[in-house]
Amino acid sequence: MKVVTAHTMQEIDKRAIEELGIPGLTLMENAGRCCVESIVSEFGLKGNNRAVIIAGKGNNGGDGYVVARLLKQKGWTVKVYILADQDQISGDAAVNLAKLTPDMINFCPHEGQLTALHLDDIFQADVIVDAMLGTGLRSDVTGVYREAIELLNSSGRPILAVDIPSGIHGTTGRVLGEAVRAYITVTFAFAKLGHVLYPGAEHTGRLTVVDIGIPPQLMETVMGYDFLNQDFIRPLLRRRDRQAHKGHFGHCLIIAGSPGKTGAASLSANSAVRAGSGLVTLAVPESLNHILEVKTTEAMTVPLPDSGSGYLSSQAFPTIEKLLSGKDALAIGPGIDRNPGTVALVQTLLESADIPMVLDADALNALAEDITVLKRKKSANVVLTPHPGEMARLLGTSVPDVEAVRISLAQEFARNYGIYLVLKGARTIIATPQGTAAINSSGNPGMATGGMGDVLTGIIASLLGQGYSAGDACRLGVFIHGYSADLVAEDKGEIGISAVDVQERLPYAFNKMLKNTLLSNLSMFGIM
Repeated sequence: MKVVTAHTMQEIDKRAIEELGIPGLTLMENAGRCCVESIVSEFGLKGNNRAVIIAGKGNNGGDGYVVARLLKQKGWTVKVYILADQDQISGDAAVNLAKLTPDMINFCPHEGQLTALHLDDIFQADVIVDAMLGTGLRSDVTGVYREAIELLNSSGRPILAVDIPSGIHGTTGRVLGEAVRAYITVTFAFAKLGHVLYPGAEHTGRLTVVDIGIPPQLMETVMGYDFLNQDFIRPLLRRRDRQAHKGHFGHCLIIAGSPGKTGAASLSANSAVRAGSGLVTLAVPESLNHILEVKTTEAMTVPLPDSGSGYLSSQAFPTIEKLLSGKDALAIGPGIDRNPGTVALVQTLLESADIPMVLDADALNALAEDITVLKRKKSANVVLTPHPGEMARLLGTSVPDVEAVRISLAQEFARNYGIYLVLKGARTIIATPQGTAAINSSGNPGMATGGMGDVLTGIIASLLGQGYSAGDACRLGVFIHGYSADLVAEDKGEIGISAVDVQERLPYAFNKMLKNTLLSNLSMFGIM
């Protein structure tokens, strides 16, 4: 699914009208008709259906007037409450308002009018249609609009939002003061970023994207952002050749661990195994090797010189340099801790290793000491996987500053340094050196626990070693990581999920996706 900014959608509408000659009234009629189709599909035609439309003064309200007219034609009892004076309504919205009968219309431009006079209609409606503010909102909701939003949210009635829940910023997903909590949102042509980014995603409810007649040749010019769902990810997965052997699926080298953090090392290595690596070698400080020999069964371990400290430093590089021979991917960072020797080792590896690599956790903190080392990297496929705190350290800024502009920040960083960036969080962002970005849909709050990032590092490193491109390894890895956690949550709930739970469910997640691919292909060819 493609996702766009509110501004991009406004430009598409403008071009459709001005360049292609499609009347705005036609687009408005189509938008309203699609909303009505969703309402009828959801609530049926009982003969005594009741709908309330709460409309603003702009084109979002105009869409609502079309909904009102078409629902009435289908036999619904419809009341329209307009949060403006009649003389404030103009253009296409005014044309559609004029098509309503006077008994349907109530003007409520002042605070108190809606709550004082019309509570019965609102609280008895089968559906309330939110046609107040649309995707163009930029400032906090106040006055009669805020009052209406609070009333709708307290009504207990199902709400259909036209285009976007009122009060949600169409591009950032931020709540601007107060926002409608919709049961269904019907949006036009493309999903907007505000629908999929939190907290907007929580207000959107079930999202339906409908065709309102914008020509394909215009739609195809839109870049937008990829929203990573099952339909997007399935084609990326590769089925295994029946004659394959372990050499076909890559040899992954993981450098990890320090005193107290051997769990991070084992999680990464075991996750690489579960994600399908043919071979996994785990290189750890020699003082800890005996622990990892017990913690890992399928992965091979190699002790690295540490002078008895348990911490990695540049003295380990000659051993690592030999280990790199014959390896298909490298991961460094899980649990390596922060010390001057580690910083030097990470920088040396970036400047010398030419295989695809993933840097996470303390390797990112080492980068923060001298971010310019990224400009000297030897590998063309370097993946960084920071959470917002690590991203803030890389940029020398604050977490709120990172969160405020997650997507554009990720795109700029990836483009500037020529790397693949996985900015973790609710709706993880994957940005590429080419400036593109994707948004992940999978995962749940149960993943907010230690070790989840180590699992992701192992997954992405494994996919790189199996020969996936860096972009596909990031997209597939992030999605399957969250999807595995979703499968765990289906069985156990979200509370108490562990990183090991997610790691162990990885083969099931891959298998389920592959089965869905087969079913989809059979259906496409009419076999089912």
